[in-house]
Amino acid sequence: MGSQLKQNKANAVAFYQMAYLGEPAKAVKMYVGDEYIQHNPLVKNGLQGFIDYFDEMQRDYPNKQIKFLRCIAEGDMVALHTHQIWPGNDQYVTMDFFRFDENGKIVEHWDSIQEVPEGSANGNSMF
Repeated sequence: MGSQLKQNKANAVAFYQMAYLGEPAKAVKMYVGDEYIQHNPLVKNGLQGFIDYFDEMQRDYPNKQIKFLRCIAEGDMVALHTHQIWPGNDQYVTMDFFRFDENGKIVEHWDSIQEVPEGSANGNSMF
């Protein structure tokens, strides 16, 4: 794997973890380019929209946890598969996709979030 792909993977994980654990402004400063296109309909577009959303999450849910399960990189894209545990033991599986610019900065984001169900018709976990 090329050094840029490895760096993009490391940066995607560091960016998400830093923002998720309460430092979204620092994460944006370190890892995001001049623009940030957001595709999650609950988050406003742009750098400040991202910061505001994660500041609110930290304020409302300071004890949330995240585990990074998979990280895949191809071209200018990185995909993350995570397990999130929220207060009250609410659990979610997430898939996040980040597009990087030519400078190795994150400039676009998509995600899909699903609550982990109590059971499974196929007996397989979501992780």
